[in-house]
Amino acid sequence: MTRIWTICRRELQATFGSVVAYILLAVFMLLSGYFFYSDLVFILLMASFTPVAGLWQWVFLDLRLVTLLIVPLVTMRLFAEEKKLGTIELLWTYPVRDIEIILGKFLAAVAFFLVMLLPNAILCALLFSYHPFDLGPLMSAYLGLILLGVSFIACGLFVSSTTENQVVSAMVTYGILVFFWFLTWNEEAANQAALRILLGLSLFDRFFNFTRGVIDIRDVVFFVLFISFFLFLTWQSLTARKWRGVP
Repeated sequence: MTRIWTICRRELQATFGSVVAYILLAVFMLLSGYFFYSDLVFILLMASFTPVAGLWQWVFLDLRLVTLLIVPLVTMRLFAEEKKLGTIELLWTYPVRDIEIILGKFLAAVAFFLVMLLPNAILCALLFSYHPFDLGPLMSAYLGLILLGVSFIACGLFVSSTTENQVVSAMVTYGILVFFWFLTWNEEAANQAALRILLGLSLFDRFFNFTRGVIDIRDVVFFVLFISFFLFLTWQSLTARKWRGVP
């Protein structure tokens, strides 16, 4: 466990030592702030119900898109940069196991993602101070967004482990995630049985329940399995180097 936290700390230091991290934080903050403001104004001006009712569904569906845009740019460097610079070989000479390297980098990316969410949480707190509301739906939406973002991170981590090109890593991650988004867009192209299967595999359809304040244990289990699956693929990707005679 100590070695995992050591790698996590090392990764966070490298992340926050780069200007790219602050650019991504700024972009996420600006986009999430814009969507929060515009959705709140829409609810106030166009809806006939109380300001907070229905707000979180709008806000977090927009944050879903912002997360999709930003997270692959966070994960693209996790392994690809080390491979390109040759520092991954140095890391492998340390007395750490592959799974510890994976978990350390994974936890660092998750921590960075949680930092990105802080400004939005502050906006929600400010709204609550002026207009108290039921925190249940908000907590549900945040849980769903965190599970969705961590799923993106696990996918991006795997892709980054397969290449030394950061641009390729980001683009392939985008491709995989957009595929999971579009699975159920053309409902007429599949029969009902196939559609039910596709709905079960769609990250974004499962996330939708959280934005409505509904926490279904099946959705939580799906996200956990999705994350575990891509972490397993990452471990397999690193293990494959031994087949090629790399220590």
